[in-house]
Amino acid sequence: MPSPFPGMNPYLERDICWHDFHDRFLAVGAGVIGMRIQPDFLVRIDAHILVQELPEQPRRLLGRSDLSVAAKPRREEAEAESVALLDAPARVRLPELEPIREVYLKIIDRSSREVVTVVELLSPANKRRSGPDRERYLAKRAGVLASQASLVEIDLLRGGAPMPGEGRPECVYSVLVSRPDDRPEAGFWPLGLADRLPTVPIPLRPPHPDAALDLQALLDRVYDEAGYEFDIYDGPPQPPLDAEEAAWAAKFVPKRP
Repeated sequence: MPSPFPGMNPYLERDICWHDFHDRFLAVGAGVIGMRIQPDFLVRIDAHILVQELPEQPRRLLGRSDLSVAAKPRREEAEAESVALLDAPARVRLPELEPIREVYLKIIDRSSREVVTVVELLSPANKRRSGPDRERYLAKRAGVLASQASLVEIDLLRGGAPMPGEGRPECVYSVLVSRPDDRPEAGFWPLGLADRLPTVPIPLRPPHPDAALDLQALLDRVYDEAGYEFDIYDGPPQPPLDAEEAAWAAKFVPKRP
């Protein structure tokens, strides 16, 4: 069954499912767009690789060892083999790092192999008010905006800082469509908590018309295929809704089987 909410489902923003939803939304979207723009254009899934420092917590194994690796020789054996070994005067601990793969879509002109449009679904890391992840995303965003590629930027997260944009209206969710011929202006869809997600244009290159992507239909399909109905309602939305919003959302939460 489709998502019971009329627009974005705030329970999909929970940590337990957001990453899965993010990747599924773009992967299914790639298929929907691809069927409408072939054979002149192709959709490819690419990824930003972010490296984050793990928070303070008990150490955990980031991989598994290869059992065929030889054991480390004892200190006495190493000293017997080489008298050139020198002990360091101090020991330091480096931060543990965790690579994160964040996917996005590229629409490519099949003939020229040029990137025509980039489609991004923002993540919590992109919307942190400060820090290297936001800075890296803003730098990549600026690179697209300085090119001849269009940018479709979808924000379905209530938390964090919105992307910069002069004259940006107040809203809960949003979609931005920036075309190279229109810059510095861009199309903008401001959305409230209860608003149906729009059908937005996916710009191509003349003489080809835009492709249309129904974001609400896409969300409903992903929700259904992933079985989120059985997984995401065992806790409150993140970030939490205020009292009025929570009372409104409670009307749509399905009854537990």
